[in-house]
Amino acid sequence: MNRDTNRDGATLSEDAKQSDALPGPDDQVSERSLHHIVIVGHVDHGKSSLIGRLLHDTNSLPPGKVEELEQISARRGMEIEWSFVLDAFQAERDQAVTIDTTQIWFKTALRDYVIIDAPGHREFLKNMVSGAASADAAVMVVDAEEGVREQSRRHAYLLHLLGVRQIAVVVNKMDLVDFSQARFDEVSGQITDYLRSIGAEPLVIVPISARGGDNIASRSERTPWYDGPTVISALDGFHGHPGIGAQPLRLPIQDVYKFDARRILAGRIESGSLTVDDTLLFSPSNKTARIRSIEAWSAGDLPQTASAGESVGITLDEQLFVERGELVSHVEKPPKLSTVFNARLFWLGHRPLKVGARYKLKLLTQEAEVTVKAIERIIDTQTLENAEGDLVERNAVAEVTLHSRKVLSLDDYGDLPRTGRFVLIEDYDTVGGGVISMEGLPDQRQAITVKSTNVISVEHRLAAEARASRNGHYGGVLWFTGLSGAGKSTLAMEVEQRLFAKGYHVYVLDGDNVRRGLNANLGFSPEDRTENIRRVGEAAALFADSGIICITAFISPYRVDRDRARASAPGRFHEIYIEADVETCEQRDPKGLYKKARAGEISQFTGISAPYEPPESADLVVDTSNHSVAESVEHIIRYIEKAFTLKKSDG
Repeated sequence: MNRDTNRDGATLSEDAKQSDALPGPDDQVSERSLHHIVIVGHVDHGKSSLIGRLLHDTNSLPPGKVEELEQISARRGMEIEWSFVLDAFQAERDQAVTIDTTQIWFKTALRDYVIIDAPGHREFLKNMVSGAASADAAVMVVDAEEGVREQSRRHAYLLHLLGVRQIAVVVNKMDLVDFSQARFDEVSGQITDYLRSIGAEPLVIVPISARGGDNIASRSERTPWYDGPTVISALDGFHGHPGIGAQPLRLPIQDVYKFDARRILAGRIESGSLTVDDTLLFSPSNKTARIRSIEAWSAGDLPQTASAGESVGITLDEQLFVERGELVSHVEKPPKLSTVFNARLFWLGHRPLKVGARYKLKLLTQEAEVTVKAIERIIDTQTLENAEGDLVERNAVAEVTLHSRKVLSLDDYGDLPRTGRFVLIEDYDTVGGGVISMEGLPDQRQAITVKSTNVISVEHRLAAEARASRNGHYGGVLWFTGLSGAGKSTLAMEVEQRLFAKGYHVYVLDGDNVRRGLNANLGFSPEDRTENIRRVGEAAALFADSGIICITAFISPYRVDRDRARASAPGRFHEIYIEADVETCEQRDPKGLYKKARAGEISQFTGISAPYEPPESADLVVDTSNHSVAESVEHIIRYIEKAFTLKKSDG
C-alpha cells in the first residue's frame, strides 16, 4: 500500500483516499460535515485492527483488498489480520507495531471522517501527540484481557491535556474473555475512574471484538447484555467542536498569493465564520481591513460567507502587508497578545527540559523562539501527584512558563481548544506538545494600540541642549526594576534626596503617587497592570524631555513593557536592575505580601505564582542581597554623575 506524506508529516492511505469517492447513502445531501477522530490506546490493544474492521464494515476498502489481506495473513499462518490495512511498512508488519500516524478517510451514512491512527508504543508518543492535536474527538482502545495499562492512562491524560473532550472507549478482544459482562464492567470501571480523576468523562464504552466485527457496525449476538450504541453509532454521535460555528473567528494565515492585481490571503478557518464586508483584525500586527471578496476555484458566483473547517482565500479592501503567521479575527473578539504564557506540557525530548532552554514554538502558522522561564510543577500521569523539580524528563507532564522575544497571538485552550495548542521543536524534532493558559497574564494589545487620530505634532522651541545647559545636567529616565522587596522604592527615595542636594532636577514616580492620580482609574488586573506601566513610561519620558531626571520604581516584570518604556524615551532611558533573589525578598517582605501569596490570598504574585523576567542587558545592576542601602545608593549616584552630568565641552 502506498502512502503520501502531507505537509504536517502525517501519512494518508492511498486506498483510503480512493474510498472517499465511494457513494454513500446520503450522497444527495448537499452538505456533510467532516470529523477528525483519533484512535489511541496501549500497544497491542487493537487500534489498527479496529480501524481496518471499520473500513471493511463501511464498505470503504477497495475491491480485492480483503482477498489481499487474507493471502498476507495466510502466509504468516494467522487468521485475517485487519491491522494490515494500515501497517503498510514491512517493519510494522514484522514487529506488529504502528510507527507513524496514519490518516484514513471514510464515510458512514451520516458523515465524512478522517480517522487518525496514533501509535501506542511509548517510543512513538510524539506521533500520538501530533495526531491527537488535530482531533475533534477520540476513541480509546482497551484490551479486555489486559485492562487499563500505563499507556492507556498516559494516552487518556494526553487527550485531556490537548483539549480533546469527547472520548469514547472500546473494550476490545472481548472474545478472549468469552464476552464476559463482569470483565467488561470491571475494565469499564477502571477507565471511568481514571478519566474522572483527570476531569474527563467517557461518552460511551462499547464492548467489541475487532477481529470478529462484534458491535462495530451492528449489534453482536454475543453481547446480549449490552444495549448501547455500536462503534459506528458512537462515531456518528460525536459532534464537531462544541459551538465551533458560534465561537470567535480564528483564521491563521498560511500563505499570501498574488493573482493579477489581487493579493489573496489563504488559510483554514479554525472557528467562527466570516462574511464579505466584515472588518478583520490581524494579530499580532494589530492591523485592520475589510473583506473585499472570498475567493473560490470553482466557477460561478463567489461565496459571500465561509465558516469553520473551510479553507479559504480572501482579498481586502486595502493592500495591507500581512504574512504567514498572522491570526485573523473580528475586532470585537480578538486573541490576546503576549510575550509570555503558561502551559501544561507533555515532554517528549531525549534531553530533559530545563529552565533557560530555548525551543522553536509552532502555534497554528506562527513560529517563534521561546525560552523556558519557570517549571512550576511536574505531574505524575499515573498517580496525578504534583512535584517540584528543575528538570522535566521524557514522557513527563509539567506546568511551565514560556517566554517569546516577539509578541504572539494567543488563545486560552479552555476557550478555544483548536487555537490554544502548540508544539515545541528542537533540532527539527518534535520534543513537546501542550496547551496554553493565559489566566492572570495581561493582554498586551492595549499597550501597543494607538487610539489617537488627527493629532499633529508641534515641536518645542526649546532644545534638549538648552534645557541641559540651564539645569547643568541632561534629563533622562532611571527605570528601577526588580522583585517586590528588592529595595526599589527605598533606593529611589534615597537617590532622589542625594541628587536634589547636589542640585539635580529629579523626581520619583512610584506606585503611591501614580495610583492616586494618573492611574487612579486602574485596578490590578493583568491588563490594568500593563496599562499602568505604559502610562508610567510615557509620563517618565515627558519628565526626561523637560530636562528632569525621572526615577521610576516599579516591578515591571515583563521585558516587553520595559522595552516599550525605553522606546518612549529613546537615548534617555537607563534600565537599573535592583537585583535580589526571592529568598532575600521574602525575608524582608516589608508589606507582608509574600506571606499572603504563599497562603493563596494573592493570586499571580510576581516571583511566586507569576513570572519575573530579569533584564538581559541592564545599564546598571545593583545587587541589594550583598550590598547595604548606602553602598547601593553610592553605586547608583556614581553612574548618574557619569551618564547625566554635562561635560565642559557640552556647556
